[in-house]
Amino acid sequence: MKKIKLVASAAAVLSLSCALLAGCGKQAYVTSILPAQTTESGTNYTVTYSDGRTETITVANGKNGSDGEDGLVSIDDIFEKYQEIYGETSYADFLEQYLSVSSSNTTTVARCLQSSMKVHTTFVESSSVIRPGIGGWSEAKSYGLSHHAGSAVIYKIEGNDTYILTNYHVIYDKSADAEANGGYFPKDIYCYLYGSEADPVQTKQTDETYGYALYDFGEYGIPCTYVGGSISADIAVLKAKTSDVAAINSDFHAVKPASGYCVGETAIAIGNPEGEGISVTKGIVSVDNENIALQIDGTGRYYRSLRIDTSLYSGNSGGGLFNEKGELIGITNAGDQEDQNINYAIPVEIAAGVADNIIYYDRDGNDATSGAYKITLGVTVQAKNMKYVYNEAAGRGDIREDVTVVSVAESSIAETIGIQADDTLIAFCIDGTEYELLRNFNVSDLLLKVRAGAEINFRFVRDGETRFGTPYTVPSSALVQMP
Repeated sequence: MKKIKLVASAAAVLSLSCALLAGCGKQAYVTSILPAQTTESGTNYTVTYSDGRTETITVANGKNGSDGEDGLVSIDDIFEKYQEIYGETSYADFLEQYLSVSSSNTTTVARCLQSSMKVHTTFVESSSVIRPGIGGWSEAKSYGLSHHAGSAVIYKIEGNDTYILTNYHVIYDKSADAEANGGYFPKDIYCYLYGSEADPVQTKQTDETYGYALYDFGEYGIPCTYVGGSISADIAVLKAKTSDVAAINSDFHAVKPASGYCVGETAIAIGNPEGEGISVTKGIVSVDNENIALQIDGTGRYYRSLRIDTSLYSGNSGGGLFNEKGELIGITNAGDQEDQNINYAIPVEIAAGVADNIIYYDRDGNDATSGAYKITLGVTVQAKNMKYVYNEAAGRGDIREDVTVVSVAESSIAETIGIQADDTLIAFCIDGTEYELLRNFNVSDLLLKVRAGAEINFRFVRDGETRFGTPYTVPSSALVQMP
């Protein structure tokens, strides 16, 4: 058995690797421009948009592209076709807001670095020392303040509060002396923006009670507090004052979570490997869903993960994993001890779901609620009819499966809704919004969106007939804090 360790488009056109046409309220953008057919009179290019639409641009022989070669599609060709499909827009706006002319990941990475941070935490640790004394040898404790390094991303900016997302295991240390440390969470949490990085320096000042040396986090250290987390998801949320972050560098912003990801997609990791400062590595998504076993507090748990071949190292834990558009697709948290090219990240739907949950209860005005909460449906499901479905227009594919009910617990929420064994669940409804169920783990992920007072329901198939269950309003008593 392999050991897993925690670690804290396409075609060259006009010298472009991909033309992204997004923004200004238009959802579609170009995902690829590929030569489809060359004839005596010209070349046909197939343009694929993010909404699945494909169009053909024909470039006559003898017509120069902007790079001076015959038969190449030009920016003007793309602009003209885009206007035909999606309506009028000015050429200046098109160039400024829609077109990315970078032939590398430079622009994407530069943007992502504005959301990336490194984290330093301190914990009081102790060791036993045997010393000679009156009447014989005696045992005494020696205390030291250790600092740990990890990574993080700026997740949300809510007025005076800036919320920062990292791994639970970055801010939890089971080896800390619980009495002297005040538990297993850090005594100090400081974050550093990219470009304003520094390392804590041990000072000559000592703690009055235990005698350990204190640390100075420097002028660039941003003090943070622990808001809440889930060890079962390996996600934690920190909070800093927005004014403190802006005082270091006002040019920062929150990440944009992606709506999904697929195998083969670019996976750019930004973190703090070996605690030496923020750096970037690049790979692809290798597996879109895999369960791995990790131990954070000495208890083994299974975590649904993305597998990537992007290089990760100790200190990368809690850092962002981004796609080629700079959207967050995961939070890096683990690596294979035997194979450097097998590493893992918490999928964005779990990371964002837990983080949004924690932030909601931090801002709900109720001091009794903290952390993340979920309901228990009381339904067991399994995947049937699993298959890979390729979407030629989008140029990508995904695994699809039937989410089939195996059993329903008596007096459970699922039973109240009317779910029965052998039903096939096709959608989960939250406050009137339907979320399609394409994989069996979608149900668990979507429960992170449920709050007290929400109305939930299922759309399902029974005996070949599509039905809706009985709507259920979630009472606060049904919500249970996630471990």
